[in-house]
Amino acid sequence: MTTGKDPEGGTGGPSPFSEEEIAAVTGPGGESDLDDVEAAAIEEGGPDFETPFEKLVQKSRKLSAERVRTVVESLLFVSDKPLTLDQLFESSGIDRELITKALDQLGGIHREGISGIVLYEVAGGWQFRTDPHSAEYVRRFLQVKPQRLTRAAVETLAIIAYRQPVTRPEVEDIRGVDCGAVLKALLDRKLVKILGKKEEVGRPILYGTTREFLEFFALKDLSSLPTLREFHELTQEHQDIVEKESGPRPTAAGTVETLADPEFQARMEKSTQASEAALEILEEALAAAEKTQKASASALAAQTPAEPPEPKPE
Repeated sequence: MTTGKDPEGGTGGPSPFSEEEIAAVTGPGGESDLDDVEAAAIEEGGPDFETPFEKLVQKSRKLSAERVRTVVESLLFVSDKPLTLDQLFESSGIDRELITKALDQLGGIHREGISGIVLYEVAGGWQFRTDPHSAEYVRRFLQVKPQRLTRAAVETLAIIAYRQPVTRPEVEDIRGVDCGAVLKALLDRKLVKILGKKEEVGRPILYGTTREFLEFFALKDLSSLPTLREFHELTQEHQDIVEKESGPRPTAAGTVETLADPEFQARMEKSTQASEAALEILEEALAAAEKTQKASASALAAQTPAEPPEPKPE
């Protein structure tokens, strides 16, 4: 007989089964003798829960305002993407006006500083997200690194967001460096998409932002992008947060080394020299024209006959 153990790991009394009997059931090495047996279906086919939409609409008309709110809250909770008003209507059959009222109520309940789950209007829809003030704790629990873009990516993305539709040469003219690799990475992340081709020589590709871009930055739409004035009106605390999230700002020397393209600099120097030379030629031409004008005026004055004196009245 073998000795068993109690559930807490202590030594119990003798086992009622011998080792031979246990081996006969489990097989050699403790393996089950059911490996060759096909598992039986233990789940019965349940009823179809897909209610016809017409019946769903009729049922939804009888819901109280509080019940409407809980239905909308449930749909938002299970969705991993922002839900639009139409999607909420198609899933619940609830009148859009009632859904809008429920969203307003949920926005008052789930807001920053009050709830750990916050309702955001993002990318044309609504989505539950964790409170930004709890981000450090959430990241630690999930063991994930924060998603941060490099300064080069942020600069390129900002140009595209504010100037779209925009071409790669236009982006590179503003930044002063090649942006091919950064653009490729932004396309792979689905933060940028191809909108078409510009109607000009060479037909360069036009780029714009995506719905994922709005979701990533928690923006309702492109009109929600902050203006330059709004950035300047930020408190020092918020400006420090922006600078911290966007990475260290390069020094003056670092800016030249990072953003300056040697070919671009050469073109700029050549253009500057040509402009200065053209300005000198223009100034000389203006001076010569002024001198000629004065000489012509003097010659005309010398050739003009003096007017006869008016006759005196008798």
